[in-house]
Amino acid sequence: MPTPDARERILGTATRLFDRHGVHAVGLQRIIDECGCGKKLLYTCFASKDDLVVAYLGRCGADWDRLVAGVRAATPERRLVELVREAGVQVTRPGSRGCPLRATLAEFPEPRHPAHRVAVDYLVRARTQLRELAAETSAADPTRLADRVMVIIDGLYANGPIFGDDAAKAAIAFAEDVVKAETSAEPAEGR
Repeated sequence: MPTPDARERILGTATRLFDRHGVHAVGLQRIIDECGCGKKLLYTCFASKDDLVVAYLGRCGADWDRLVAGVRAATPERRLVELVREAGVQVTRPGSRGCPLRATLAEFPEPRHPAHRVAVDYLVRARTQLRELAAETSAADPTRLADRVMVIIDGLYANGPIFGDDAAKAAIAFAEDVVKAETSAEPAEGR
């Protein structure tokens, strides 16, 4: 029976490689070689590459959940901006390829594939979390505020790895402007 640290070691190696090169570009043999585990141990911990990818995506989703939990100390109006700031820190690290869940979704366009389903579920959950955070503000239309912040985060994940701190600063400033406009605006008909 494999030890919990063996599973974690394999998943840690896979995470590092998937983050750097993408899921399709990394074969199981490379993970085995770099982890220093045997094929039997890998397949005992993860029945298939799909199972390993799903575990990787679960880890990535947990990282997002930690970001959301970390901004709870801020005032409701600052939480969304702080979330953009924290996403900017992650996405501008050397070697970042943006959001691993969004990247994996692009690698697995088939809706029935387990990786595709996990990535879509994550994005739906992230949108729900943003809407919950926005509902705690004084925004006249919290749903619109949350959806706009999600578009900012999507842009940051796309541009952060390319433009680094400039993209992060622009995203933070944009989020500040959007939150300020949405929380000080009166409800408008047909908006």
